[in-house]
Amino acid sequence: MIQRIEPGPRMSEAAVHNGVAYLAGQVSTGGAVDIAGQTREVLAAIDAVLARAGTDKSRVLRAEIFLADMADFAGMNAVWDQWVVPGHTPARATVQAALAKPQWKVEIVVTAAV
Repeated sequence: MIQRIEPGPRMSEAAVHNGVAYLAGQVSTGGAVDIAGQTREVLAAIDAVLARAGTDKSRVLRAEIFLADMADFAGMNAVWDQWVVPGHTPARATVQAALAKPQWKVEIVVTAAV
């Protein structure tokens, strides 16, 4: 069985199958303009979708982080390091990428065990 969370015409916020939750990329929607604020908003959105999938950040297996500018790497990491659960840090990749909207500084995709 596949469970889809907030399915829309183009994408779902997450899909859960065989005990794994696959989240869509999460971006800032709260209006923060700096990397720290946007990262906090993105991680809060991830927490909310993980909860709806029946899991939490301690069970994240993998994270893919897309930064519009690698100059924001340290600022994003400062927030990330406060968010992750010690001893339960996921495999992770961070790359620079052109994001869909110019105001977005960070987009994060996670996969988690349920």
